[in-house]
Amino acid sequence: MQRRILIAGGAGFLGSHLVDRLLRRHDVEKIVILDNLWTGTRGNLAHIDDKRAAFVEGSAESFATDERFDEILHLASPASPPWYMRDPIRVIQANVHGALNLRNLLKPGGRFCFTSTSEVYGDPLISPQPESYRGSVDCTGPRSSYDESKRCTESLLFECNRVYGMDIRIVRLFNVYGPRTRIDDGRAVSNFIGQALTSGVLTVYGDGRQSRSWGYVDDIADALERFFWRDHIDYIGPLNIGNDREIAVVDVAEYITKLVPGTRIEYLPPVPQDPTNRCPDLTLARKVLPGWSASIPYETGVRETLEWFKHIVRTSEAVPLAPAPVFLDR
Repeated sequence: MQRRILIAGGAGFLGSHLVDRLLRRHDVEKIVILDNLWTGTRGNLAHIDDKRAAFVEGSAESFATDERFDEILHLASPASPPWYMRDPIRVIQANVHGALNLRNLLKPGGRFCFTSTSEVYGDPLISPQPESYRGSVDCTGPRSSYDESKRCTESLLFECNRVYGMDIRIVRLFNVYGPRTRIDDGRAVSNFIGQALTSGVLTVYGDGRQSRSWGYVDDIADALERFFWRDHIDYIGPLNIGNDREIAVVDVAEYITKLVPGTRIEYLPPVPQDPTNRCPDLTLARKVLPGWSASIPYETGVRETLEWFKHIVRTSEAVPLAPAPVFLDR
């Protein structure tokens, strides 16, 4: 059966990688790529030459069509704190209202996939974090628009499954990075690389010992492809997806200074409510996705990302990045 698919946020960093994988499928009749270009870019889709793919500029919360879809992938939310803290109401609308709207476009028996986040665990009191951990979240703090809208959307979709039988798949992503990230994204890896190639000064907040688990986009997309559509899996989620190798933020910054001669690190005051650690418990992921692992070392992934950013800087009028807080999410 030929399938019609809608991917919201499909011009974004991660969404565009999933579009590439969806277009490898032979059972796809049409893919509608929905994006309001808030943080996504047309450049992320410029390489696509496939008549099955149709781009629509619009928002997940207001998109309307008579068409109905066999599969809907909801990625329509910025994942970078500088972006989502700039317009928190819009972030809540993208996640919660987006899910409420898009679910009405699903065919009976269709599947709804949602990318949630490790931010639902807040500043965790246990490490690594299993899916059963309920988190240590400040629901009124500066990061709450993202954290709580993801948590609320999870709740909405699980209730749709329990009450209405809707087929869902929910993942919680940890620190995804790689090519097609915006140079002004603001998350650690992209921010450090952007600063190294422009101002030459990498800004680390606090002592930099906050740890994260850096997942290269190819590894993460492999897992999403298998969980969202490729493998026959009964489990609906939530499912942690990420790399369980913890690396301190300052170690990543120091590694990038070695790759880009002439750069240096500058330490600035710590960012409020920056989680001290973030590491996924992947026990369930290894059971649900046998054989999968985040196998690409961060050293390799950072080098690949650096080469991509070098190309972007060469082919655009890049300006030095001003020091801005690097809020570390996912």
